[in-house]
Amino acid sequence: MKQIQAPQLAAWLADHTQPQPILLDVREPWEIEMCSLDGIAHIPMHTVPLRCDELDAGRDVVVICHHGGRSMQVAMFLERKGFTSVHNLAGGMDGWACSVNPSMRRY
Repeated sequence: MKQIQAPQLAAWLADHTQPQPILLDVREPWEIEMCSLDGIAHIPMHTVPLRCDELDAGRDVVVICHHGGRSMQVAMFLERKGFTSVHNLAGGMDGWACSVNPSMRRY
């Protein structure tokens, strides 16, 4: 599993010459309501084992949570399930708000 920092992810998302990753947000619904990135696939962490087949294991997947801990656990799980290119958003949505989008609501 690779770690990706928020500015690196922002650059990746802005570069439309590269295949775009699946943005897997594993936070709870109330957290998504507070702030989220556009175009996410929302699968709460506790449902990932039941729903991971909804994701394309051959695509890049960036796993997102609040600070990066839950997403790291999910990223490791996905790798064990055969996903070939999994990235953990280090610092999570809080890191994104601090370094990429300071106007984003923080909690």
